Amino acid sequence: MRVQLVDPSAFTPPYDRALAAALARGGAEVELLTSRFLYGPPPEAEGFRVRERFYRRAAARGLDAPARRAFKLAEHLSDMLRFRRDADAEVIHYQWLTAPPLDRLLLPALRPRVMTAHYILPPRASARQVRSTRRVFAAMDAVVAHSEHGAARLREEVSLDPSRVRVIPHGAFDYLTRLPEERPLPPELEGAEGPVILFFGLLRPYKGVDTLLQAFRRVEGAELWIVGNPRMDVEPLRRLAAEAPGRVRFVTRFVEDAEIPAIFRRADVVALPYRDVEQSGVLYTGLAFGKPMVLSDVGGFPELGEQGVARIVPREDAAALAGALAELVGDDGARAELATAAAAAAAGPYSWDAVARQTLALYDELLEARPDRTASNSQSARGRI
Repeated sequence: MRVQLVDPSAFTPPYDRALAAALARGGAEVELLTSRFLYGPPPEAEGFRVRERFYRRAAARGLDAPARRAFKLAEHLSDMLRFRRDADAEVIHYQWLTAPPLDRLLLPALRPRVMTAHYILPPRASARQVRSTRRVFAAMDAVVAHSEHGAARLREEVSLDPSRVRVIPHGAFDYLTRLPEERPLPPELEGAEGPVILFFGLLRPYKGVDTLLQAFRRVEGAELWIVGNPRMDVEPLRRLAAEAPGRVRFVTRFVEDAEIPAIFRRADVVALPYRDVEQSGVLYTGLAFGKPMVLSDVGGFPELGEQGVARIVPREDAAALAGALAELVGDDGARAELATAAAAAAAGPYSWDAVARQTLALYDELLEARPDRTASNSQSARGRI
């Protein structure tokens, strides 16, 4: 089975490459069509081919080049038309589209088409945004949601045909646990003696770091690490941190893969106090490292809580967040229980091989349903993992 995964802007290289590798282990011939990732080296391509077909001139100019987005936009139409002309697969699985309203008109006619709904709708979406999203997803033969919550939104808010919606979990980023080379803790984080609470990932307003800092005022016997590249003004966060009785350390830059293991291995609790989200790659990094986690009740997060791998608290509730963090900081047994459940989930239903089995089964189902399907033009991938 020939499969092309498509992520033109390289929005999610770890996800793209983990899925591609697992599909390849399952017997598929996989090609990832993307662009060069400019923030650091992406995970190695294991068993699949990568073709950086998009935005080559813009990427060559570098991350800090002036007017980079304008150059990228100038290449977009020609790159999409070239992809439309050259696409060659039995299944094309879109991870992201850069300009969805335009791109849905430019997609190759090849079927089946699958798209993963990494993001569905913004908060308080307008009627126009809902219509645009519906048109994009309706152009697909199947849309993959990572949770039952996401699937319900596709059916109810986007009004997508329920027969096209499938739930396939996000996999745990276990490749980070076996990197050939790991860097030690950054100097800014050395020397912690007690329990560490970790917030990791891009710093954005919707991620609730301010709520976490308010909660941390009520947590004793721990320090808090806030690690990630800022996409917001961090000075208000630093002022909140100065009011906390415990130590707060910031690492406000892009963190490369080789630095991640040491940070997660040292953390005792991972906190994701988001105000809004569907899923989070940071959650699946914490899962891979078997970390106790405290999550807000947004998106698909509560489904992890139902499986016993995380504590769930109401969004923007600093008191509830403080209570959950204080409990875990002070209770080695409670942390160990969550860690065991997280490790089991990462090795089981949230493993990439489990994800690939479900994804290949979906591809097979769609191929079997094609009117022109014949026994000679494809090969079933069921049962290969």
